[in-house]
Amino acid sequence: MENNDNKPKGINLELKPEVAKGSYSNLAIITHSPSEFIIDFATMLPGLPKPEVGNRIIMTPEHCKRLLNALQENIGRYEAQFGPIALGGAPEQKGTFNLADFQPNGTKS
Repeated sequence: MENNDNKPKGINLELKPEVAKGSYSNLAIITHSPSEFIIDFATMLPGLPKPEVGNRIIMTPEHCKRLLNALQENIGRYEAQFGPIALGGAPEQKGTFNLADFQPNGTKS
């Protein structure tokens, strides 16, 4: 008989309708302390005096790195299917980087 203890278990999530509709963000502000990363997702639109934060996510450094790895993997899959994601058109901002330049372990290629 096979031991099923090593198989990953699925997570049964509840997705409420007000959360399922999502929210739009075209700006993310990331700050950190020794114990957590804080990501503020904001929307910056013409005619609005300043960006409005719609969501704030607080994560441990470990979970934030897991998110980075998951995003890198999914962006790789997306680009394999649909082609490279162009970053042109937006002004280059200090502190940005291309996820594709990093290996899953966080090192630069």
